[in-house]
Amino acid sequence: MVLGGGRGARLYPLTKQRSKPAVPLGGKYRLIDIPLSNAINSGYREIFVLTQFQSASLNAHIARTYRFDMFTNGFVEVLAAEQRDEGGDWFQGTADAVRKHLYRLFREGTEHVVILSGDHLYRMQYDALVAHHEKMAADITVSAIPVARDQCSGFGVLAADGDGLVRSFREKPADHEDLSSLAIPPSLKEQWGTEHDYLASMGVYVFRREVLADLLERQDHLDFGRDILPSSLETNRVAAYLFDDYWEDIGTIKAFYEANLHLCDDEPRFRFYVPEAPIYTRARFLPPSSFRDAHIERSLVAEGSLLHGARVVHSIVGQRMWLSPGSRVEDSILMGADFYEVGATRDRVSKAGRVPVGIGEGADIRRAIIDKDARIGAGAIIHGSPDRPDEDHDKWTVRDGIVIVHKGAVIPPGAVL
Repeated sequence: MVLGGGRGARLYPLTKQRSKPAVPLGGKYRLIDIPLSNAINSGYREIFVLTQFQSASLNAHIARTYRFDMFTNGFVEVLAAEQRDEGGDWFQGTADAVRKHLYRLFREGTEHVVILSGDHLYRMQYDALVAHHEKMAADITVSAIPVARDQCSGFGVLAADGDGLVRSFREKPADHEDLSSLAIPPSLKEQWGTEHDYLASMGVYVFRREVLADLLERQDHLDFGRDILPSSLETNRVAAYLFDDYWEDIGTIKAFYEANLHLCDDEPRFRFYVPEAPIYTRARFLPPSSFRDAHIERSLVAEGSLLHGARVVHSIVGQRMWLSPGSRVEDSILMGADFYEVGATRDRVSKAGRVPVGIGEGADIRRAIIDKDARIGAGAIIHGSPDRPDEDHDKWTVRDGIVIVHKGAVIPPGAVL
């Protein structure tokens, strides 16, 4: 079961018209593609995605992308909050979302339920996680990453004993709290080969189906990290599974921005294409990108883009993106467009005095995120800066020193943001 996320307020304005898992990533993917691809690559074919807020684009993406053939029993099915005789209010938390659809898990042959978040960037073999869960004879297994003390305040921190069983859990401890009792035992540090002292929950769980049903009987248990996991330690066998690889919680604009641009590194810690475990997304059958007198440096350019006389440095360029002559893009993310405006169509738009989709002539963009279908006028200047304070406007926003142009927004020629 993949949790489709809540309102995603910390990712606003990218979540102004879409849910968190539907936010575009890496030029051509969406965040939801990560857990779904991991599940498929792990051999799992019965996948539910729980959605609630701004879910239309997410639902459409899943329906158009994840179709198994008629000779298998596989499916990726969207489950939304719904009205039923026993009650049908909105999901009140991660655990409550699963509780409201728990009856769907009572399928013949189902022994374990893997619960995932829909807004993290990582590559993981869930079958190895389940194998560890079974080897430990655990009721619940929590996947965790090793972290330093100064990172603990953003996570739920696990305390595991020498056998790898979780003995205590603290959700997002304050920076000043004494966490010495939660430190990884020396024997486990040596066994796992990690230099960090603490384990942070990734929000990836495996439950025995019956145990999950029992724990969800308490209606006041609304969240897995805050309610279910702490209470289960008293009555259930809970194991920790070490995941010592790249993992990023795409929960803020800064995290989203940095995770995208890290993909442009010479040796990125995460690659979308690994032959044995690719990341899947919707096939759009677009033509190759066109480069004419363009300068491209340390960047990713998705298919179907047209870069004519543009300079792009350390940036992500999404599908169907048009960059006009003289435009400059640096340390930025251009999410692309859902449609083409080329040839006679583009000429008509320009002659009508409107700004065409894409980046206009001579526009200069630095430290920015340009959401889909935005229209950036000729000569516009959009410059973010690490020391720039947050701002909110109708068509653009500043967060963490990054200027975000809203989806479909029109920035007039010569504007300075």
